Amino acid sequence: MLPLDASLPGVQSRPNLTQAALLLSGFVVLVAVPTVLLWGAPGALAAAVLLAAIWPLAARMPPEAVMRLYQATHVPPDDSQLSSLVDVLSYRAALPQRPGLYVIPSMTLNAFAAGTRENSAIAVTEGLLRRLSLSETAGVLAHEVAHIRNNDLLVMGLADVITRVLQVMSYVALALAVYNVLAFLMGEDPISWWAVFCLYLAPALSSLFQLRLSRSREFLADAHAADLTGDPGALASALRRLEPYTGHFWEDLMFPVPARRVPQPSLLRSHPDTEDRIERLLSRTAPDQPAGRHDPLVIIEQPMMTLVGYGPGDMRPRYRWPGLWF
Repeated sequence: MLPLDASLPGVQSRPNLTQAALLLSGFVVLVAVPTVLLWGAPGALAAAVLLAAIWPLAARMPPEAVMRLYQATHVPPDDSQLSSLVDVLSYRAALPQRPGLYVIPSMTLNAFAAGTRENSAIAVTEGLLRRLSLSETAGVLAHEVAHIRNNDLLVMGLADVITRVLQVMSYVALALAVYNVLAFLMGEDPISWWAVFCLYLAPALSSLFQLRLSRSREFLADAHAADLTGDPGALASALRRLEPYTGHFWEDLMFPVPARRVPQPSLLRSHPDTEDRIERLLSRTAPDQPAGRHDPLVIIEQPMMTLVGYGPGDMRPRYRWPGLWF
């Protein structure tokens, strides 16, 4: 068993830096337009200051801090099923360091990675562990390992921070709308309704932009995950089971709180259409296509690892301001 060939098109630092620059540019526009409408030139300065604060926050936040936000419990490196899968996948991907593994006490189905290639962490929810088979879980873990290997975490973390900031802006829009209604009743001049609309629409516009940027990144991570496990069908099956838990960008327009109907970290809000991803994965199992660069993982479906200590089985997802679900 050899590590994934380093010559494969996976370490895509330049495209990710370009995407990060585009995300920041889009963020500046989404912030600058309403702030300029509200305050003129000082509003543009406020947008620049906010941009200067966003970059270091997204680039330097340690993965352990992200996991604390979700009240995740660390799974120590041992001979458990999950830990062994992470060990094998990290070796096959030739990661410089094994990612930390965490379990989030939530019954939603989700997984995501945070950090950098040198210091990363993968989180899976309790709901995912309870409802997916071990081979499907391996496919999901391989997808996150692929993101780590491909240096995707910077742009994904940046998108997550931007989403949360824009969601705060939507709350500001609701407050300004209430103020305008009161101002109308009292005969005073209202705040620009255009600014209010721009603030409220910012999360949905950002989701559309992120969706456009994320397509190639997600397809590449799926392909590399199939190579790592040697079983494209397992990831395709997992994606099909996760589909009901995937929201749509227009749900960012929900009133009164702009948020997805599905409680999940905004890190995963910008994935391309699931059917497209499944179709591409299943095409890799065709007779004229290699099933993967590695032999399929030998996975013996055993009774699921105990979840004692990771969270009560009846826990339901809860919303935490601003925009943090667990």
